[in-house]
Amino acid sequence: MTAAATIRAYYDAFNAGDMDRFLALLTEDVAHDINQGARQTGKDAFAKFMDHMNRSYREELTDMVVMVNEDGTRGAAEFIVNGTYLATDEGLPEANGQTYRLPAGAFFEIRDGKVARISNYYSLPDWIAQVGG
Repeated sequence: MTAAATIRAYYDAFNAGDMDRFLALLTEDVAHDINQGARQTGKDAFAKFMDHMNRSYREELTDMVVMVNEDGTRGAAEFIVNGTYLATDEGLPEANGQTYRLPAGAFFEIRDGKVARISNYYSLPDWIAQVGG
């Protein structure tokens, strides 16, 4: 699978809510740089992060643009996050079903057709303003 196809499959699985297919696209030692947060390492840590996220948020990513380097080892994606805030996340405003639309991006390292690193970026102040914080 090419780097672009890997990134698209990653986001297709995310949008479908298919966590088994989503996690299967990660290396065992995946590095996950959480927006404005720490780096987590390993597929198990990523799975726990996604369990938490899926309890608090329902999101669909649209307007996807994927870019990759010539040798297929790195890539980036820019997209719009269309979401609903389902359950209050610790340290953030109270959830009551607010919706949000947020530009975001991610950088990837690809190894053997799988995601070895993903670094996510979006404006947390923009999100907080949209959900009424």
